[in-house]
Amino acid sequence: MTQAEHTVVPPYVADRFTAEWESTGRPPDFDAYLPDAEAIRRVALIDLIRIDLEHRWLHARLPKRLTDYCVDYPELRADRLPATLIYEEVQLRRRSGDVVDELSYLREYPAQARQLAAMLDAAEDTRTVAARTEVGTDAVTNAVRVPDALEYVEVGQRVDEFDLLTGLGSGAFARVFLARQRSMQRLVAVKISEDHGTEPQTLAQLDHDYIVRVFDQRVVSDRGLKLLYMQYVPGGTLLGVLHRIRQTPAELRSGQLLLDVIDSVLVDRGEIRPADSTARDELATLTWPETVAWLGRRLAEALDYAHNHLVLHRDIKPANVLLTAEGIPKLADFNISYNRNVDGASPIAYFGGSLSYMSPEQLEACHPDNPSTAAELDTRSDIYSLGVVLWELLTGRKPFPDNRIAAENTPGRALPGDRTTLDALLLHRRSGVSDEMLADLPANTPATLRRVLLRCLAPERDDRWATGAELAQQLDLCLDARARDLVDPPPGSWRFKLRPWSILIMELGVVVPNALAAYLNYFIVSALVAGKLDEAAQHRFDVIWFVVTVVSFPIGALLILYMRRYLVLVPHGLKHGKTYPPDILARARSDALLLGDRVTAILFGVWISFGIGWAVTMAIVIGDLSQRDYVYFFASIVVCAAIAVSYPYFLVAFYAVRCLYPTFLPHGEVSGKDSTVMVGLHRRGIRYLALSAAVPLVAVAGATFVPLDEIGSVIVAVRILCIGGVIAFIGVYWLFRKVEADLNALEGVTSNTSEQIP
Repeated sequence: MTQAEHTVVPPYVADRFTAEWESTGRPPDFDAYLPDAEAIRRVALIDLIRIDLEHRWLHARLPKRLTDYCVDYPELRADRLPATLIYEEVQLRRRSGDVVDELSYLREYPAQARQLAAMLDAAEDTRTVAARTEVGTDAVTNAVRVPDALEYVEVGQRVDEFDLLTGLGSGAFARVFLARQRSMQRLVAVKISEDHGTEPQTLAQLDHDYIVRVFDQRVVSDRGLKLLYMQYVPGGTLLGVLHRIRQTPAELRSGQLLLDVIDSVLVDRGEIRPADSTARDELATLTWPETVAWLGRRLAEALDYAHNHLVLHRDIKPANVLLTAEGIPKLADFNISYNRNVDGASPIAYFGGSLSYMSPEQLEACHPDNPSTAAELDTRSDIYSLGVVLWELLTGRKPFPDNRIAAENTPGRALPGDRTTLDALLLHRRSGVSDEMLADLPANTPATLRRVLLRCLAPERDDRWATGAELAQQLDLCLDARARDLVDPPPGSWRFKLRPWSILIMELGVVVPNALAAYLNYFIVSALVAGKLDEAAQHRFDVIWFVVTVVSFPIGALLILYMRRYLVLVPHGLKHGKTYPPDILARARSDALLLGDRVTAILFGVWISFGIGWAVTMAIVIGDLSQRDYVYFFASIVVCAAIAVSYPYFLVAFYAVRCLYPTFLPHGEVSGKDSTVMVGLHRRGIRYLALSAAVPLVAVAGATFVPLDEIGSVIVAVRILCIGGVIAFIGVYWLFRKVEADLNALEGVTSNTSEQIP
């Protein structure tokens, strides 16, 4: 036990803890006495356990083993418990009259076996007894072998040019300290491990805003140590946040809670809280589910960057996510990351023991009876682990009952080689997230976040997000209320109910304005042109109108149907579980965004074809029309075509952007090209808005060119155009603003994901 460990808990805290024990006769709540600072929480916990053990075994007769504490507080790690604390438990049990098997302790705590044997003064007897057991001498020898080089590295020492100030964490292969680098006069985090492995070559590749920056490495040859020194991140870890979350009711959790935890760590470490930070300002306004998505979005970006450099993390857990003073998460790895370029890597040699966060395929690679290897893991394994972390952060509990499994099968901790534990863990993961665990989600969890996490935790890796970029984009949806409501509308919303009918609604949005425009055109031309013809010519006029209409508009309808085929087939396939390659999904998204432009282009072409066809046919069949008649006709065509094009555009764009395009977003990464199309769509919307506003003005202007003796025949049509045009403009302006807001929301989450968010 180091001096730091003896003095972490202030005397008055220990006195209060002892006083509560003596006054109530019941075990106090540990969490009420533990500091929030991650750097000293473990050693403080050990101090309180010493007091608790004595009262339990000697006074209250409420015995509790160290292995039980390790289950309650996973950060303890049985392999890092001080040998002196284990020795104290042995002595307390003896004093209470309990029978103690020293050999069982040496087996239960192999990492401390050598020191514990010396304390018990029974090392020689242990070897003799072991020789007569089924375990055998070799097994005991292996059990008590610990890394000699790391065994005596403690706080207060100077290693190379680094003064070790306090412990930050420990793992199966290394220990991490906050240290002062003398040459640079700066604080760094120093990871000290045995002089082997390929991690420096791996970590040197990574330079990302959301990954802890590794500066350099040193080798201390005379002590057989390797030093990896890196950026010091002062805000603690997500593990400290988890402790606070579990103590806070769901309705009181928010982004401000995250900042409060960070601030408490900063105070404990003597750091200054940032005075001006846009990230902190944003976090303070977020709900807790949005905060989880905010953190996860950045960690997903970090994973994507690492995976693009062919690096798998393989040990994503709350303790490996550090937080800056601003609340920015940074991915760290205090175990050894696995590089896919390294051949012959043994999974047991690399896996650090965080079984609760491992994907099913990673657990299978650990399983001694499974032929899978670490080389078969890919990006989706890390995405699964991140999903577990985010779920635990959101609910305060893991999505699977791993703590209970570990306690039942391997007292104290779960070991990668334990078949029973691995089998139980795999069984739960292959079964997926249960309804009971879904009930743990806070009531204000957005449907989008629920969907994203469930896909992260899919038992089959083919069903998960393929890249960190995809996951980052999906989590970004969770941060915009409008965007997530578009993509995952509540089951009772009108958008959700109308989605199956969106195609029919768009049909009506196209057919109704065009039918009205066609009738209006017929009425005007009949009054100004056909009304001056004899009865036979009027009959031929009607026949020609009918034939040209029957030919032109069905052709347009068929062109529209063909043009939107992907918008019918792909959503239907997705609804029934079919998967599509990225190029097909990209085509469907593009078709949705451009649907309004393409429909109006076809409609404009139909009206022009209709006008030309009618004029040519009339000239051939009737032939006695004046130049003024043709001017009237084409003026009417222009006005009615403007009606038939501008108003349907907004109806089609509204349903395409609100009901069609969002259905494709949950099914894969969206490139920045979609965002570019949205910008163009918004610009064209302004032009169509101007066109729809011009319809009544053009109608009035056109009416001024009609002779007074003829104006009476079309005055009704002009009034309809003016009044109807104003009412229609109000409607399309409302649709324009809705489409504009939807595009702004969607554009924010479909922009280039390579751009870093502060």
